[in-house]
Amino acid sequence: MKPATRRTALAGLGALALVAAAGQHLRTRDRRQGAAEAAALYAVPLNPPDAALNVYHLGHSLVGRDMPAMLAQLAGAGHRYHSQLGWGTSLRDHWEEDLPINGFAEENAHDRFRPAKQALASGSYDALVLTEMVEIRDAIRYHDAAEYLARWAGLAWDANPQTRIYLYETWHHTDDGNGWLLRIDRDLRKFWQGRVKYPALAATDAPIHLIPAGQVMAAFVREVEAAGSLGGITSLFDLFTKRADGTPDTIHFNDLGAYLVALTHYAVLYHRDPRGLPHELMRADGSRALAPSPDAAAAMQAVVWQVVARHPETGVAA
Repeated sequence: MKPATRRTALAGLGALALVAAAGQHLRTRDRRQGAAEAAALYAVPLNPPDAALNVYHLGHSLVGRDMPAMLAQLAGAGHRYHSQLGWGTSLRDHWEEDLPINGFAEENAHDRFRPAKQALASGSYDALVLTEMVEIRDAIRYHDAAEYLARWAGLAWDANPQTRIYLYETWHHTDDGNGWLLRIDRDLRKFWQGRVKYPALAATDAPIHLIPAGQVMAAFVREVEAAGSLGGITSLFDLFTKRADGTPDTIHFNDLGAYLVALTHYAVLYHRDPRGLPHELMRADGSRALAPSPDAAAAMQAVVWQVVARHPETGVAA
């Protein structure tokens, strides 16, 4: 992978206000300044990787086992990955050794598990994908999201300053009373950037880029709504699983949603247009995933590239 070239741009981030205590909110002036400094940081795209990547995923069920396995299949030979997962686990709870990680034994009972701090301290990863808990507002208010994003980024950067660090933007519950699409539109700037990523940049030398999966989900749902149906997909609920009693699961993706998110990771990490990639993939356990129809897969791939290539914080050149 080509060396990162972000240190000069990061010099301007020193003007950002530091988070003085855990959970402290930036003042409005500081948030605006942070946005301006971040714009300077992201003005120059990253160099596309010149080889297959070794990726570390830290998070919870919105990472899961199947999505990284799908990403590996999309990337092809040479792509490697490990993860540490929990049930709804925040970045803080992954970091603090005296805090329990719910579901740790169950979610990490597979050969891709590697303890997070040990893995990142090795300096052997080309990319680190960090996933904050849902609800993002609770992560900010009660789990010091910006502080722990900076800690994880700093740990990886100290071990290997060529490691590319990404914040995976997820989504909220589909039954949110404020409106699922409206919140995705609003939350990126207000919370993911303004209250998590920008203040984290102020506290670490490590540049942090974005995997805008929530934005991709919203853009694809709007395409479906405008068309009435795309390859058999008729609403956002077709991207989410169902509970054992048959009622809709309001947060967890099914195979179709996992495929859409895996495409997003692929486009950001590899700087490649995903159009034309395979759409019939396997789950992590070797079973065949429910595949989108060819038309649905083509629409997903096109939307992913439109969103990823136009968003400067992905690091991907338009």
